[in-house]
Amino acid sequence: MVKPRKNRNVLYPPWMHYFKPHGHIPFDPENSVILTVDEYESIRLADHENLKQEEAAKRMNISRPTFTRLINCARKKIADAMVNGKMIKIEGGNFIFLKNRIRCNSCGNIWETEATDKPEESCPRCGSKEIEDMSRRFGRGRFHGRGHGRKFQ
Repeated sequence: MVKPRKNRNVLYPPWMHYFKPHGHIPFDPENSVILTVDEYESIRLADHENLKQEEAAKRMNISRPTFTRLINCARKKIADAMVNGKMIKIEGGNFIFLKNRIRCNSCGNIWETEATDKPEESCPRCGSKEIEDMSRRFGRGRFHGRGHGRKFQ
């Protein structure tokens, strides 16, 4: 029997969930590269924050060999998208957000909360109730909320 995958720690949700090449390439989710949220986090830690793999693995709560496999897979997918002009879609994976980002759709204010906190109901800057919980785009972790729950008749 296969050992279930452990949830990986992801600091906060990505800013975007799609990246598309510039130009006359149509928006085509079917012909895109899927980068999981945990693969995104491995790229963020290793390439954006310039952490050594050992430190990045500790932050994600995984072993260094697992981190190496994750980052190699992510880099291969990004290279495929760049070389072949494909869109990148960030979704799915086994992860837990440690923090969340909330965005006000009225004034554009963005603030962070602990992932376990209930999001505020209005923007602290302008008071608008038009706010977006950015973690909802990516699911809240394991299985991305797709068909793995209890089925009711």
